[in-house]
Amino acid sequence: MFVAVYWWRVHPGKEEQFRKAWHRGTELITEIYGSYGSRLHRARDGRFVGYAEWPDEATWRAAFGRKMVYDDPETRAAFIDAIAETPTDAEPIFTMTVVDDLLIRSR
Repeated sequence: MFVAVYWWRVHPGKEEQFRKAWHRGTELITEIYGSYGSRLHRARDGRFVGYAEWPDEATWRAAFGRKMVYDDPETRAAFIDAIAETPTDAEPIFTMTVVDDLLIRSR
């Protein structure tokens, strides 16, 4: 398994808009590009941090190369409108291969 970690700083008051757009965008990316989905976190400094799981690096690279485009302009516009800051070129802050996985999915 392969993971990519991203972060975004969101305009004040647009947090819920961002979360809804992130949620729908993640669903579409999962359907179209074959990701295993993602988790969204909130850091102490207020940034949102997304941890996306992929079957392997090649699958992620193919999706990233296509900019993970999906056919839902309203969701994409809401996502972009909510973002105040993100790393240059929307590059992930980390990409990693999972070597051991002890995460409990649910109880």
